Amino acid sequence: MDMKLVKLLQLASPTLPVGAYSYSQGLEAAVEAGVVHDAASAERWIADVLRFSVARTEAPMLLRLIAAWERQDRRRADECNAWFLASRESAELRAETVQMGYSLARLLGELSDAQGLNDIVEISFPAAFAYAVARWGIDARAALIAYLWAWLENQVMAALKAVPLGQTDGQRILLRLGERLSDIAEQSAATTDDELGGFAPRLAMLSSRHETQYSRLFRS
Repeated sequence: MDMKLVKLLQLASPTLPVGAYSYSQGLEAAVEAGVVHDAASAERWIADVLRFSVARTEAPMLLRLIAAWERQDRRRADECNAWFLASRESAELRAETVQMGYSLARLLGELSDAQGLNDIVEISFPAAFAYAVARWGIDARAALIAYLWAWLENQVMAALKAVPLGQTDGQRILLRLGERLSDIAEQSAATTDDELGGFAPRLAMLSSRHETQYSRLFRS
C-alpha cells in the first residue's frame, strides 16, 4: 500500500478536524446579495474565485511553502506564511486561515512531531498543510491538486447548504471544475514571485459584508 497516498487522502479529507466546513469564503454573502441563486451562478462564482484568487495566490504560495519546509528553511517558510496572511483581504478570510492553520498544527502535534510549528504565533492553513506534506514526503504537485480539490469540495458543500442545490448539481460542478485542477497546478508551478497575487474585489467586499450579515449558516 502507498502510505504517502493514504496520508495525502487524510490531509484532503473533509473529516480532517480543522473546521473547513464551517466557512463559505464569501459564498453565503453572495447568496444573500443575489449574486449566487442557482446551480449555474454557483458554479460561475466558485470557478471565478478558483481562477482569480486561489490559483494566483494560495496555490503558488502552497508550493513555495512545501519547498521551504522540504529544505528545512524556516526563514523562508516564515516569510511565505507572513505574505499569505497579509494577502487575506478581509478579517473573515484572515481569521479563517489562522483558525484552520492552528487546528491543523495542533492535530499534527498530536499525531506526530510538529516542533517546527510550535513557535509560530499565527500560522496560515497553507503553511501547516505544507509542513505535513514535506514531513510525510508527499509529492508537491499531488499535494497541491489534493489541496485544490479539498477547497473545491468545501465550496460545493457550502453551496448545497446556502443556495440551496441538489446533490446531483453539486457533483456536476465538482466534475466540471475538477477537470481544471491539473492545469492550475501547472500554472502555479510556473508562477514567478512578481506574478503572485489575485484580483477578486467582489470576493473581498462580500466577505466583509458577511462579517455583519444578520442571518448566516457559516462562520465569519
